[in-house]
Amino acid sequence: MKKKKREYQSSELVKSFARIYGFEHKLIAFDIKDFLEEYLDESLFKEIRSVNIENECIIIKIDSPLLKHDFKLRKSFYLKKFQDKFGEEKFNDLQIL
Repeated sequence: MKKKKREYQSSELVKSFARIYGFEHKLIAFDIKDFLEEYLDESLFKEIRSVNIENECIIIKIDSPLLKHDFKLRKSFYLKKFQDKFGEEKFNDLQIL
């Protein structure tokens, strides 16, 4: 089944609109949160309040002090994981709040 010239996948349309209207970083933040949901245990994932991207910096807000401390200790590990998965040029820092 050949794709017609103007047929697009819905995900391609969403990405295109995100690029046009400047909220592409929000889609990446959702992808990072999905990645963390798969990577972490369910009880740990529930402690993550939000994931945002501002000025090429990933900002993860965590409720649990123990999980927050673990993320801070492994900050470079998580940053490298995110850069490998989503592209090094998209982020240069990771903040845990």
